[in-house]
Amino acid sequence: MFNMNQLPIAKRIQILSMLCEGVSMRAISRMVDVSINTVTKLLVDAGQVCFAYHNEKVVGVKAKRVQCDEIWSFTYAKKKNVPMAKKAPVGAGDTWTWTALDSDSKLLVSWLVGRRNARHANVLIDDLKSRLTHRVQITTDGLRAYADAIEGAFGADVDYAMLVKLYGETSDVTPERKYSPSVCIGTRTYIISGDPDADHISTSHVERQNLTMRMHMRRFTRLTNGFSKKLENHVWMVALYTVFYNWIKIHKTLRVTPAMQAGLSNQIRTFENLAELIEASTPKPGPRGPYTRNAA
Repeated sequence: MFNMNQLPIAKRIQILSMLCEGVSMRAISRMVDVSINTVTKLLVDAGQVCFAYHNEKVVGVKAKRVQCDEIWSFTYAKKKNVPMAKKAPVGAGDTWTWTALDSDSKLLVSWLVGRRNARHANVLIDDLKSRLTHRVQITTDGLRAYADAIEGAFGADVDYAMLVKLYGETSDVTPERKYSPSVCIGTRTYIISGDPDADHISTSHVERQNLTMRMHMRRFTRLTNGFSKKLENHVWMVALYTVFYNWIKIHKTLRVTPAMQAGLSNQIRTFENLAELIEASTPKPGPRGPYTRNAA
């Protein structure tokens, strides 16, 4: 097996692409013939580079309409099982990934991994505000924390509406029913601030992006053992996925990447570009041994 220092760039590219296509880390280890520690180390290195890349490059976004949502997963154990879990790490339990999507370019403008509470809503919306260039229309679900966070970040300089979906149960009581979501029986719209365009009060695009996240990251797949065991690794995987989604993956409808559609790039990035960024950010090994050569 290869270790991280010996890993050829072709294998790094292969591992990165498999991580972003929903393959589990242990399956990657077997298929690429590397140790699980090598896969983990590459994920951490890639996540850190992607986190910095997103912060640096996703600025000055000229979005007109933004949709926000949260996607649920869990780390180590579900919340109800954490008290009974042995050696549960910090961050165990419910894990929420917050996303803010440009509805037109499909660019993931902001994201955050945390709890579903007011503090993390404020962090997401403050980050979103810092990346936009002008007034936007925002649509969220009915989570109250959004309203306070958006008022605090934007004040009156925003057109904001909540779209609340109403769910009901069906008459289907078969055992298979537990694997299906509740049925949406209607929606209610609430204008919170400004004058949002009623035709664009929607969370459909960000919800579709949430499905893409579940399809491309194994740790989001329900009813499996591929869930995150460490919160830190969950964050690095979302960071890697975000750069993949924004800069590498061609959107089927747009026929370009979201970053290109948003005017942040004029070319499609590749996993090879990403591997080169990781290589450039990795400290080079220094001289071995306790001795150094004295200057003449």
